[in-house]
Amino acid sequence: MFPTPRSDLLPNTFAYETTPLVKPTGFREYDARWLLGPDLNLMGLQALGFGLGTYIHELGERRIVVGHDFRSYSLSVKQALCLGLVAAGCEVLDIGLCLSPTAYFAQFDLSAPCVAMVTASHNENGWTGVKMGASPPVTFGPEEIGRLKGIVLGGAFRERPGGSLTQVQGVGERYIADAASRCILSRPLKVVCACGNGTAGAFAPDALRRMGAEVIEMDCDLDYSFPRYNPNPEDAEMLHSMADAVRAHGADLALGFDGDGDRCGVVDDTGEEIFADKIGLMLARDLAPLHPGAKFVVDVKSTGLYATDEVLAAHGASTLYWKTGHSYIKRKTAEIGALAGFEKSGHFFFGPPLGRGYDCGLTAAAAILAMLDRNPGRRLSDLKRALPTAFTSLTMSPHCGDEVKYGVVEAVVKEYQALAAGGGRILGRRIAEIITVNGVRVALEDGSWVLVRASSNKPEIVVVVESTRSGDDMRALFRDEVKPRLAAHPEVGAYNQEI
Repeated sequence: MFPTPRSDLLPNTFAYETTPLVKPTGFREYDARWLLGPDLNLMGLQALGFGLGTYIHELGERRIVVGHDFRSYSLSVKQALCLGLVAAGCEVLDIGLCLSPTAYFAQFDLSAPCVAMVTASHNENGWTGVKMGASPPVTFGPEEIGRLKGIVLGGAFRERPGGSLTQVQGVGERYIADAASRCILSRPLKVVCACGNGTAGAFAPDALRRMGAEVIEMDCDLDYSFPRYNPNPEDAEMLHSMADAVRAHGADLALGFDGDGDRCGVVDDTGEEIFADKIGLMLARDLAPLHPGAKFVVDVKSTGLYATDEVLAAHGASTLYWKTGHSYIKRKTAEIGALAGFEKSGHFFFGPPLGRGYDCGLTAAAAILAMLDRNPGRRLSDLKRALPTAFTSLTMSPHCGDEVKYGVVEAVVKEYQALAAGGGRILGRRIAEIITVNGVRVALEDGSWVLVRASSNKPEIVVVVESTRSGDDMRALFRDEVKPRLAAHPEVGAYNQEI
């Protein structure tokens, strides 16, 4: 009988080599992530696969796609996971080294309802994790992760005969062809393709060239040491490098992809970064006339301009603000039949006829290039300037332990609720609305807002602010309001970046 996992094992001990180590904190809201070694060992990954296989049998399924990203240890992690899946009686289809959206595509391509993608995404080296799903294009959310956690930590595995493992070739090529088919450019565009030496470097340049772009590769050689920076197009360091490349090459734009290729970051022709919520608004404005009455879903970190945009209103479009997290936005987009969903971190979800509903950086790139192709006399910076004015911050994340971050955010929610109830003001402005669907989003009377929420996949708190007045006011909302409020909680540590 396979041992029940423990959470108190130490490396370089007999118990560590003979017992699964699985720390409970690795089970996040919509995926699973651990530091490999101190938080999870290979037997723990075997337990995770055994538990996942047990769970998908509960759901009436057994056929599952698996793949892995380009990390020094990801193949070993995937192999350990597969041992558990086979023990649970699953039919495992291993598509090899790939992007997360390649694995999602394979669910359709191979008629496999389930997926387990081994990836640490943009996390630093040392992290590993698994993105899972059992009903394409949707991936697991809190309910499914909670059930899986109960099976794994409780050792409630069920061994079944008939498990198998098949190596499947050609899925990556079919994925590139599918993504590239979504845009065939009719005008020349010079595109910087930035991959941060992550997995996307093996796929994105080829796909963009097939779309008709002139591609300038930047950090597209795979190197799991990430010699320049983590492949994360939401971080300032990668964005600044993309901007430098645009200026140096006179490019029309730069497209940056994260470590597992499910996110896309954008820098325009002037070298200015455009965050995904603003790119989403530009896409929504472009698509609304082509799809009257279209629905869009955006996360609570996104700009408030969707709610007031005149172009969207003129074509009967509607926008729903929802919980941050790729699983939440993906699920809600599918649930309400939205044309697209946009998450500020760079996840884009395009429903039929634009996509299959899963988050894919290359599908997002195709949509952006197609938008430019439909506007032949305009550059990306022109489309950005056509948006109403709002000054939105970077996503800033102070460290806060997984065990305490939700308690800190709950306390901040209560502070803001008390401030609103008492008629308090923020930088002289009345609080107009408090949204608590995901942390707390405090909207002010002039349309400005601040957001504080717990990160779903790292030991951090997430902070975003937006001002309708000026960049200086946006910075003041952070420096004079949110930062000192969080500093009053000793559990909150240093920020990964600040405006």
